[in-house]
Amino acid sequence: MGYIRAEEVLPGEILASVQQYVDGQMLYIPRKTEDKRSWGSATETREKLKSRNADMYAKFCDGASVRGLADEYFLTEKSVQRIIRNMRPSEGNNSSKPLGGKDEQRK
Repeated sequence: MGYIRAEEVLPGEILASVQQYVDGQMLYIPRKTEDKRSWGSATETREKLKSRNADMYAKFCDGASVRGLADEYFLTEKSVQRIIRNMRPSEGNNSSKPLGGKDEQRK
């Protein structure tokens, strides 16, 4: 987000009106509701995280431990557990494989 000088973009009367409230201070002006973008829409981050999470879930299903995945992806075990829980199919969530905790042994 860039810094723009108000006197360069606002008419004098509007600038004077704003100065009554925030004279000499920085002011954040949010986007109009119709112009808002969702998180990650301007970059590839969202897709990269989806791909990483899918890879992580596949490795978990193939027998990788939560602790091992946490070490591999530089995440906490809680974060890995949350990702796996969110990746599991929502219907028939009867997976008997536990997510594992601190006592789980590395494979």
